Amino acid sequence: MGCDGGTIPKRHELVKGPKKVEKVDKDAELVAQWNYCTLSQEILRRPIVACELGRLYNKDAVIEFLLDKSSEKALGKAASHIKSIKNVTELRLSDNPAWEGDRGNTKGDKHDDLQRARFICPVVGLEMNGRHRFCFLRCCGCVFSERALKEIKAEVCHTCGAAFQDDDVIVLNGTKEDVETLKKRMEERRLRAKVGKKGKKPKAAESVSKPGVSEESPGPSKIKAMKPEENLDSREKKANSAPKSAAANGSSSGKIGKPLSGAAKRSIADSEESEAYKSLFTTHSSAKRSKEESAHWVTHTSYCF
Repeated sequence: MGCDGGTIPKRHELVKGPKKVEKVDKDAELVAQWNYCTLSQEILRRPIVACELGRLYNKDAVIEFLLDKSSEKALGKAASHIKSIKNVTELRLSDNPAWEGDRGNTKGDKHDDLQRARFICPVVGLEMNGRHRFCFLRCCGCVFSERALKEIKAEVCHTCGAAFQDDDVIVLNGTKEDVETLKKRMEERRLRAKVGKKGKKPKAAESVSKPGVSEESPGPSKIKAMKPEENLDSREKKANSAPKSAAANGSSSGKIGKPLSGAAKRSIADSEESEAYKSLFTTHSSAKRSKEESAHWVTHTSYCF
C-alpha cells in the first residue's frame, strides 16, 4: 500500500520516533496567571480578590461559585478550598499610568507588549507582570512587591498604616513550594478558628444556664432546709415590720398616707377644725338644702319654682 505514482517516502514518515515533550510558553503562562481569573478564565476586572493560596479571582465569579449548589461545578478544583466569601480578600491595587490597554489598538494592528502590566507596586514602582514576586497583606488587602517589603522593613502597611504580622503576608501566584507552605498555614489558621469557636460555646451555655442569684433572697434549697417553726417566725417578723416601715415613710415624707383597711373613718363634723374649714365639705349643715330649694324636675335648675 502506498508509494504509488512514483512517490518517494522519507524516513520520518515511515519510522516513528519518541514524541517530543511540549513546552509551555512562559510568557503565555504569566499572562494567564496575572491577567485572567483562575476560576472563570475571564479578564480580571475590579473588584479583584485573592485566596489564601495567592490566586487571583474576579469577585463576581467567586460569588457565583459559592451560590452554585450543583454537584458538578465547573473548574471546582481551582477554588475547592474557598468555602465562604470570608476566605478571600479584596485587593487594593495601584494602577500603572503607562498602561494603555486597548485604547490605541483601534485597527487591530498594534503590537501587544506583554511586559506592560495594569498594576504596579506603589512603593518601588515595579510592574505586576509576573517577572517580579508580588504579595498582599491579608489584614488590609494592599499589594506590594516582595522587594519593597524587604528593603523597607516595617510592622505597619506602607499604604494604609495597618499593623500586620508575618503570617498575614501571602505571595501572589507563587511556586509549588510557596503554595504548599501557604496551604499549611491556611489549615492551621482554620483549625485555630474552630477550636476558638468550640471554646466560646460552653462558656455561653454556662452563663445562660447559671444566672446570678441575688444574695438577699435565699434559694429554694435554703427554704426547704429551714424548719417550719423558723419559717413561721420569719413570716411574722416581716408582717410586723411592714406597717412600721410604712408609718416611718409617711412621717418622713410629710404627706398623709392612705388609711388602713381596719381603721375607722372619721367624720369632718366631729373634728376640731374651724367652721370655715368644715363648710367646704358636703357633710356640713350649710351645704344641705331643703326640699323647697332642690332642683325642679323640668328645668333641672335650682331655685326655679
